[in-house]
Amino acid sequence: MATTDEEKHFSLLRFLYHQIRYKPFAVKDVDLSGKTAIVTGSNTGVGLEISRQLLGLGLSRLILAVRDQERGKAAAAKLAPADPSVIEVWHLDLRDYDSVVAFADRAKSLGRLDIAVLNAGICPVKRIFNAKTGHDETIQVNYLSTALLAILLLPIAKASSASQPAPTRITFTSSEFSAVARFKLGKETPILAALDKQKGRVDTIDRMYVSKLLGQFFFRELARRVPASVAVINAASPGAIHDSEFMRDLDGTFAGAIMRAGLRRIGNSSAIGARMVTDAVVNHGEETHGRFWSFQKPAPLAPVVYTEEGDKISAQLWQETMEELSFAHVEDILRDITS
Repeated sequence: MATTDEEKHFSLLRFLYHQIRYKPFAVKDVDLSGKTAIVTGSNTGVGLEISRQLLGLGLSRLILAVRDQERGKAAAAKLAPADPSVIEVWHLDLRDYDSVVAFADRAKSLGRLDIAVLNAGICPVKRIFNAKTGHDETIQVNYLSTALLAILLLPIAKASSASQPAPTRITFTSSEFSAVARFKLGKETPILAALDKQKGRVDTIDRMYVSKLLGQFFFRELARRVPASVAVINAASPGAIHDSEFMRDLDGTFAGAIMRAGLRRIGNSSAIGARMVTDAVVNHGEETHGRFWSFQKPAPLAPVVYTEEGDKISAQLWQETMEELSFAHVEDILRDITS
């Protein structure tokens, strides 16, 4: 998990250069026969294309984890493998902790878990607060529930490691734009509580970037606690995508029109962007543990991660997250993983 000094500097110009000039290669010469994968947010966009690429590598069992099962079934039909029984559509609503727990309980029946791509996310046009938890819904879905799912899948990964030649891969879909999130540690207010404040204007696009930044802090801390022999935990970005439905809630807004126009000029298709996530999932080993993959090579996390303030944020966020998810006994799970 060592990171060089060169990796600690994010450059927007460098990102744009790679986005425009770099052509992601298709993943080939990998055999996933006999293996099982879960892909969240897999009924459309990048998640659907990651699923398609995994199937193209011979994956034997694919779980499409989706909120809307009818859309999931439609996605399965689009993927159209030679053997339709390879694909299963499972319900997963990241707005609801109970749904996450139920999904993870069901996943125990898989027998093995080789790959989990945690790709689902939202970027609503208006700020929404979760009806059950009271949290900002973007933080709930993109960060908290995704973190919970990652931890709940670890016992399955550990059980699988006894019979698998390689550890389970858990890959978070992340973003280079975590680096531009407008987020600082408050002097007194807890991080999650500060993000839940209902007063004042909130830029929902920036809030999505913030959720991805929290995810970077989290997966890095998680990788420090989970041996790579149990699960290789990394993150990867698909880059800028022009045909994704991720920001569909912004369609019809001025901000959405500006973003769509820009993405049409520099963005890749979901199929091309997905190659970069698929590569991080299947083409690399334990050297990716705790690392971020961008344009098919190791890249810096957000600059704040490497600062003294970042160390404080990381420690506080981890503590708050463990407290938030304590109902699922996440700390006990993490202790058992290393025992």
